[in-house]
This record gives sequence, structure tokens and C-alpha cells, in this order.
Amino acid sequence: MTAVLGADDISRALTRIAHEIVERAKGAADVVLLGIPTRGVPLANRLAGRLAAIDPTFDPATAVGELDVTMYRDDLHRNPTRAVGATRMPAAGVEGKTVVLVDDVLYSGRTIRAALDAISDLGRPAAVRLACLVDRGHRELPIRPDFVGKNLPTSTEERVQVRLAETDGKDEVVILGGEK
Repeated sequence: MTAVLGADDISRALTRIAHEIVERAKGAADVVLLGIPTRGVPLANRLAGRLAAIDPTFDPATAVGELDVTMYRDDLHRNPTRAVGATRMPAAGVEGKTVVLVDDVLYSGRTIRAALDAISDLGRPAAVRLACLVDRGHRELPIRPDFVGKNLPTSTEERVQVRLAETDGKDEVVILGGEK
């Protein structure tokens, strides 16, 4: 196990991502954050706090939600016992908004493809952006994040694990496996 990011690194990365979101959207009034379970949800909530601190027109109470993509995945036939989670739409909705999908690790791109399908059933955003804490490469689909905390080249034998205080008791990013 190799620790790659600590709590301070994660905090700095999220602050930078929040500033990049505000800059790209020219303010945060029309931004909606949708966290992808499991760890994308607390990351979206943390980003919401930072966005509100940067731009007072951003209201975390109405602009943050949770997007379960289980039924949109293309691997259900391999994992039919996957539990369906909750989709919690923000009060602001997604129609005409800049939706920022928030996830912990971007790997093959299949989860994000499923999220795009799910969003299309919920409304028509003005734009959809992707924020991820870690981009580890190895894409199987032509999907690229707009906002990245850390690019982390890995081998396919390694696993990147994001641990957050809300779900795991502490903040860190570690690489598991890959040892020969």
C-alpha cells in the first residue's frame, strides 16, 4: 500500500477544483453538483461548501444532489446482485443548469457513461462537466474529466482507493497491489 494523497492534499485539490468550476462557469449561480455514490457524494458536499465560500450566489441546500447510476450500468449482467441506491435531485433541478458530476476515481469511464444516461432521463442541462479527485487513466470510453484533483498513472494490476472521513474515518488516497 502506498499513500499518495493525505488530508491536506485532498483539501487543497478540492479548493482548486471549486475555483476552476467557478471560473469555467463564470460564477456558480447556475451550477448543480451531483455526487456519484459512494464517495462522490461527500466530495460533492465538500465542493458545495467551497463553492458557497467563493460565490455567495451558490446555495448548497438547493444545488447538491446524489445520482445513483446502478440501473444504467452496462455490467448488470455480470453483477446482478448490485443494490440500487437513491437518486436525490437538488431542488434547483438540472434543466438549463451546468451539472457537475462528482466522483472519486475515474478509471474506465463506464460509471460516467451510466451517469450521462441517467441525467438524460432527469432533464436537459445546459452543460455537463466532470470533476474527479483522481484520474488514473485506462479509459475504455472517450470520456475526459474537466476538473481533476490528481492525475495518477497506475498499472491495471493496481487499485486506487479513496478514503474519506465521512465513510472511512480519515482522508487519504492509496494505491493497493501491483507489487511483484
